[in-house]
Amino acid sequence: MKNGMNASERTFWKKYLAKAKLDLSYAAYTKVQKSWTDENPVCAFNRLYFIREGEGYVRIGDQTYYPKPGDLYLLPAGSDQAYGTISDNTFGKYWCHFSAKIGDLDLFQILQTSPCLKVQNPEELVTAFEQLIAYSQSESLTSEFRAYSILMTFIADFIEQNQSVKLNLTSTPTFEKMNKVLIYMEQHIADNVSVDTLSRIAHYHPNYFINAFKQFTGYSPIQYMNHLRSEKAKDLLMTTELNVSQIADALGMELSYFSRMFREQTGFKPTAFRDLRPKTIDNSE
Repeated sequence: MKNGMNASERTFWKKYLAKAKLDLSYAAYTKVQKSWTDENPVCAFNRLYFIREGEGYVRIGDQTYYPKPGDLYLLPAGSDQAYGTISDNTFGKYWCHFSAKIGDLDLFQILQTSPCLKVQNPEELVTAFEQLIAYSQSESLTSEFRAYSILMTFIADFIEQNQSVKLNLTSTPTFEKMNKVLIYMEQHIADNVSVDTLSRIAHYHPNYFINAFKQFTGYSPIQYMNHLRSEKAKDLLMTTELNVSQIADALGMELSYFSRMFREQTGFKPTAFRDLRPKTIDNSE
């Protein structure tokens, strides 16, 4: 996923995925009964299972898995989910149910992963699960913050340690259409791109396009183009010796407008941002 993206695309997607809204339903440790079995077509929430002992199976779609102690399994929302026992030596597992949505989409519809990973530090995960369980049962005003912080760490660790992670840009027609728009904007960063042009690329009416674009990116088209330009400008300021006027020209902007836009986006004047570059050490003396 990372290698196929340029810097602007990575910046967009990492911020977009971080918009996921979490809702923790349950968290517990359970030594399951022999009767533990169920099927859940198109399950509305995610299940996270950390296996500590025993044996059994989980099924995601048409694939059946037999988790081992030390495995962490994610059964993603929107999938057909099933589970059950295969002997008297049943699972002992930490588990939680949660939703993670970006708008109307489930996070793990957009970001597809393999369902399992071998936990690198199992005792640390045990401690984290115990904390999650405690916070989920706490009446403290800050307990929700603490629980969501742990859950967010679970999700980040699962993604980082996963062997197969890819963006599913065809999860909805909107994704495919908007991705074409974002690519076009990236390729025409120095041009005066109109809303009419962008709406035609997405095959939307201009008025509808503006609302759909803002729901998808969190920005209006103009704000997003300025975001792209400020990211490009930061790169040029840090990696080249082009002066501020030349950078403004490269981005198709008047110098005064560029300077004002850059300060609004970053909180720095362009020259002040360049001063943040690490100073090279002269070892010639």
